[in-house]
Amino acid sequence: MTKKKTIEENADLFRRLMSDVKPLETEPCTMPAKARPAPRPRHDNPSAPVRPGFVEREHASDINPEEALFFARSGLQQRLLRQLKRGELRPEAHLDLHGHTIAEAGAQLSTFLTDAQGAGLRCVCVIHGKGYRSAEGRPALKTQVNQWLRDTHTVLAFSSTRPRDGGMGALYVLLRRP
Repeated sequence: MTKKKTIEENADLFRRLMSDVKPLETEPCTMPAKARPAPRPRHDNPSAPVRPGFVEREHASDINPEEALFFARSGLQQRLLRQLKRGELRPEAHLDLHGHTIAEAGAQLSTFLTDAQGAGLRCVCVIHGKGYRSAEGRPALKTQVNQWLRDTHTVLAFSSTRPRDGGMGALYVLLRRP
């Protein structure tokens, strides 16, 4: 028996067995009337008031989404800065600011840095995102976080993270000891 003959016999057998089968009745498929709303960030307690924190800078220079950020106060050891850039100082805490408004992000970042320094943490990670889905078409949070961290006396240095920790969408932040 050849392969072609077996295939033809199987097809004939299938047609004979399915000859009395009738298709199920289905309702016509309808499309939704309007598009789904854009996703909104999920908050633990939406009725909680936003605590004061950093304020939006109107004249902050624009930053490219793929631009690496680095800042260091004078007097820091080069070895320590190299370790920060390479991701060898592992973050002891993380803050994710994705999906937050600038006002919410400023309040959360301010609280996070204060709590981290109070807890004696040395290195933290702040995830700001690259801003590809930003309404303005530019990385608004990345720009603001860059300015806020430079103005904070508790921040000794910061550097864009390694790809495993978020790449250009996050920062390693070195904090002053309390």
